[in-house]
Amino acid sequence: MPLGRTQAVALVGLEGHVIDVEADIAPGLPAFVLVGLPDTSLAESRDRVKAAAANAGCPVPSHRVTVNLSPASLPKHGSSFDLAIAVAVLGAAALLDAEASAAVVHLGELGLDGRLRPVRGVLPAVLAAVRAGRTRIVVPSANAAEARLVPGAEVLGAVTLADVVRVHGGQARQPAGELSVPGMPGAHGRAPGRAGGDLADVVGQADARRALEIAAAGGHHLLLLGPPGAGKTMLASRLPGLLPDLEPDEAVEVTAIHSISGTFDPAHGLLHRPPFQDPHHTASTVSVVGGGSGLPRPGSASRAHRGVLFLDEAPEFGSRVLEALRQPLESGELVIARARGVARFPARFQLVLAANPCPCGLSVGKGLECRCAVAARRRYLARLSGPLLDRVDLQIQVLPVSRVQMVSGTAPEGTDVVAARVAEARAVQASRWRESRWRTNSEVPGSELRGRWRLAPGTTRDLDRELDVGALTMRGYDRILRIAWTLLDLRGGTTPDRDDVGLALTLRQHTRQAA
Repeated sequence: MPLGRTQAVALVGLEGHVIDVEADIAPGLPAFVLVGLPDTSLAESRDRVKAAAANAGCPVPSHRVTVNLSPASLPKHGSSFDLAIAVAVLGAAALLDAEASAAVVHLGELGLDGRLRPVRGVLPAVLAAVRAGRTRIVVPSANAAEARLVPGAEVLGAVTLADVVRVHGGQARQPAGELSVPGMPGAHGRAPGRAGGDLADVVGQADARRALEIAAAGGHHLLLLGPPGAGKTMLASRLPGLLPDLEPDEAVEVTAIHSISGTFDPAHGLLHRPPFQDPHHTASTVSVVGGGSGLPRPGSASRAHRGVLFLDEAPEFGSRVLEALRQPLESGELVIARARGVARFPARFQLVLAANPCPCGLSVGKGLECRCAVAARRRYLARLSGPLLDRVDLQIQVLPVSRVQMVSGTAPEGTDVVAARVAEARAVQASRWRESRWRTNSEVPGSELRGRWRLAPGTTRDLDRELDVGALTMRGYDRILRIAWTLLDLRGGTTPDRDDVGLALTLRQHTRQAA
């Protein structure tokens, strides 16, 4: 019998690797051997393949079947290899044209009745296949729209294994399903518009609104500290609406993460709006950062890539969750090591922390009596560690809204107005950093701002003094410089002045001054 061959894709983190699937059928006692570092769910594909092939009318011969997944040193996981294994085995049994299937990538899970079921991670898998020069791809019909979002892919969506057998020149007794053939338009749809409510709904809070605009313009992290009902959650939920649409390469990257997570709806096409993730404070480290048994899966931090990660009631989160965010806040990437491999997920998000000033939440504002002991207040805010807060650029106190502000006839600016200014500031940054890999001021290394883009000594006099007395770390120094450049981009000009640096310093130390 000939050697059956086809191809599949193994995902390690967000990186896809094209896998050669080889099948050999030899005389001997009936057996089905799967080699090449399969995990438990993949090893179970032996039974799914045999049952699906039998119900499709092309049963696997009762001989010794050996399937190899190459390269064998790369761990493989998941049920997306089912279809490729079945095609390779049937090719080795001469039940379909082995040569025709050898150059095609097959992705999909098999049901016992031979139907193809959708799998996660189709978009990054197809993207990896196309980049490797494998453009002909067969996927379950439910995944076809998602697979066609990758430019250059010739996608065939199949309903059953029998459909795939007939495509490759074989015979099958199972009735034909409805093939989704190449050239048919996928369900690209229209990307959703801005969500999260209008900034005009926020009453008062001029300082916090200004900080929100600065954070959106420069991609800075933000801490909102204030009593319950002051508007912290409303402000944070409006931040994604101020951010510009994702660039095409960013949209593909963000969509790929959500495809792996199983949270992507292909009916809307690629995700062109910045994502917003707001996990509950009881969330585990794995759900926020990523991980799990076997090879890791992305968590909320990665799903917020190029968007906003909002931690409401931040001191209530577990310390391990909060401290685990320190790495991606610096590098924009999460590296999760497990025994079976190392997965890398992009995680360049804007972190927004909202916190009450004390357990009862009443230690800020006039006429409010705090019931907490001094030690309790200190312990509560100490849950936000110094190293974590040192990575948060803007730290703003949100005071209660007064009756005068509530009945004021002045209409606050809406999201569209502020978003237009943010877009202009982002355009200035894109022009300034166009010869580098950076896109926003928050991504620029401090060495650049203190080197090639160094400000005049008189401009940073206040900042230098804070560093000399130990009120600032070197990291904090660099982050204030980034804020100063963002303030310049919002007001217009050529270089930050002393007022920009002073305001940036105030915005970072606002909560300390209030305390």
